[in-house]
Amino acid sequence: MPKSKAIIRIENVVASATLNQKVDLNAVVKGYPGVEYRPEQFPGLVFRLKRPKTATLIFNSGKMVCTGAKSEKEARRAVMKVIKELRKGGIIIISRPDLKVVNMVASASLGGMIDLEKAAYTLGKSMYEPEQFPGLIYRMDEPKVVILLFASGKLVCTGAKREQDVYDAVYKLHGILEEKSLIFYE
Repeated sequence: MPKSKAIIRIENVVASATLNQKVDLNAVVKGYPGVEYRPEQFPGLVFRLKRPKTATLIFNSGKMVCTGAKSEKEARRAVMKVIKELRKGGIIIISRPDLKVVNMVASASLGGMIDLEKAAYTLGKSMYEPEQFPGLIYRMDEPKVVILLFASGKLVCTGAKREQDVYDAVYKLHGILEEKSLIFYE
């Protein structure tokens, strides 16, 4: 059991959804002048919501990418709200979307200082080049995530597909750092 409890915060959840139909983006712009759509710069339309605070890219293929959510549940709610808004604006959407989380980014604080030099040799599957980047890049196999570790004891976890994977990865790494005496507490 680690000497301090890790403080973990989900910062961003990216989810993709498929409507299994084409979407007329010009019709969406007519119904919602507040959306961003510049086809000469980018093929997708940006549909922003205030609650939950997210941005959803909508492509004419019927594919959607939602970013900015703070949980899986919030990402699902945002996509469903965008679809509801599209329907209200006269866009016909036949089926429920196939939705899946493609990436999560979380930050965490372990409450101690990490010896990155020693950790680079001990952890394996890691890369540490302080002249290039101040953090150690650690690739964990199970759960399959990438963790950026900083000497301050703070870290960023990315690549998770489930919230539980974030927690499992951080707790597992915290345990390894303590077991191998790579983290020190004041």
